[in-house]
Order: sequence, then structure tokens, then C-alpha cells
Amino acid sequence: MALKFGFLALLEAKPGKEQELWDFLESGRSLAVDEPDTKTWYAFRVNENTFGIFDTFETEEGRQAHLNGAIVAALGEHGPNLLARDPDINPVDLIAAK
Repeated sequence: MALKFGFLALLEAKPGKEQELWDFLESGRSLAVDEPDTKTWYAFRVNENTFGIFDTFETEEGRQAHLNGAIVAALGEHGPNLLARDPDINPVDLIAAK
């Protein structure tokens, strides 16, 4: 089955919280591994205080299950301490991949 669905999330760290957000995202990999419907999961840094997550799913049901998963729960718990504002989370439909 092809990867057709995803999320792109951008996260802005509070001043002085950049390394903590980096560490939080790095630890999120183990949570993503435990989500069978999350087929790929990337955490990345855009600039000094902007980070992102990009993940993909084969089905809309898998994408929706991710919203109820451990990563989103952890972001809800730790986000207020780490983030300058609410995360900008956008569902995306994948057009092509290699």
C-alpha cells in the first residue's frame, strides 16, 4: 500500500528551550516506533528556534490514530513548557514519494 497521508508540524521553542525541545523530539522516535500505523516519522530543525515533525501513513485511519497516540499526548503535556506558541499542525496529502 502506498503512503498517501501525512502530518507536517512546525514547533517554535521558547527562548532558552531549544535544546530541551531538541531532546524531546529525539526521544519521540521511540514513541513513533511503537505506532504501527505511523510508517515514517521525521523530527528536524528549520532554524535556531523552529523545529518540525513530518510523518506519513497509509490510511486516513492511521493518520487519525496518530492523533490519539503517545506522541501527541506527550506534546500536549510538555508543549506548554517548551513551545512559544501552539504547534502549527497540518494534515497533508502526499502526491509522490521515492
